[in-house]
Amino acid sequence: MPFHMKQFTLHHDCCLMKVGTDGILLGAWADGQGAKRVLDIGTGCGLVALMLAQRYPQVQVNAVELDEASATQAAENVAGSPFAGRVVVVQDAIQAFAKRVGERYELMVSNPPFFKAGVARDMARHTSTLSHADLLDCVENLLAESGKFCVILPVKEGEEFIELALEYGLFLCKRMAVWAKSSKSVERLLLAFGFVDEVEVVEEELVVYEESGGYTAAYVGLTGDFYLGH
Repeated sequence: MPFHMKQFTLHHDCCLMKVGTDGILLGAWADGQGAKRVLDIGTGCGLVALMLAQRYPQVQVNAVELDEASATQAAENVAGSPFAGRVVVVQDAIQAFAKRVGERYELMVSNPPFFKAGVARDMARHTSTLSHADLLDCVENLLAESGKFCVILPVKEGEEFIELALEYGLFLCKRMAVWAKSSKSVERLLLAFGFVDEVEVVEEELVVYEESGGYTAAYVGLTGDFYLGH
């Protein structure tokens, strides 16, 4: 079934990774204020790329996806959206793309692999396809001097990612801890990095669901420009 957003529709039946809360959180949270060039690494069906194109009318977005079927469907989703003139889907490994591209990006985003190889969801979630070290190497080479790189990860992987990023000259500047419900443990970390070592990291928190099951006001406030009915 297609996933209908307020300003665009996503077909994701051919994609290795379907539309999910992680991507929606990243697309709604990443700050592209003042950016002109945006890079979405591992775009899947094009969700985050299209969300950022909707939020920031001034940006041009490159959306890179390794899987051929996913990239094809992402390109179709872009073509059917109001943002077709500002989003370009590239079917390639980000490592290869980084070696040939001649520009830097003011905003880079990724909803990267985090399942270990052999566990589930095939190549889309294999850390062997794109290791965190490879990802950070690409960010180091492609991020503009004053740019930001935003990523969403499970808590343990996110904490490890923060430490690894330091080896690439990337410092944490903003972090949002995400709970599914307030009665549960933190499930995800939204992280923003830059080349400047900030004096103080901006800390945020978000609970997605009320205990009764509906979305919290905070989640609706963050994502309301996209969900139908909000």
